[in-house]
Amino acid sequence: VQLVESGGGLVQAGGSMRLSCAASGFTAATSAIGWFRQAPGKEREGVSCYGSDGRTYYADSVKDRFTISFDHAKNTVYLEMINLKVEDTAVYICAAGSHLFTVVEGKIVARNDADSSWGQGTQVTVYS
Repeated sequence: VQLVESGGGLVQAGGSMRLSCAASGFTAATSAIGWFRQAPGKEREGVSCYGSDGRTYYADSVKDRFTISFDHAKNTVYLEMINLKVEDTAVYICAAGSHLFTVVEGKIVARNDADSSWGQGTQVTVYS
């Protein structure tokens, strides 16, 4: 699976942004796809995932602000972000796989699975 992210950039706090991730070689019926992020000095964090059954998952910190969706015709996952906060600043990384993540105590946790694919990441910077 090859993942190509786009849509990052600079935005003022309170603004909005949409990230896209085009997935080639990805089969939505059997795999999940989603977004993780990593800020400088912090661990990678699960942001939002779209399961193979169409269920969506969100980190508590982004619920009601971020929306994940998947376009089956384009094999592309989107992350619509509104009311962005300075603390949302991070590299956002698209990932996909049949065993991509699990939910532990309400948090999205990436599984350490060799079959998962990861994109290069796109920088999102929110300034006040």
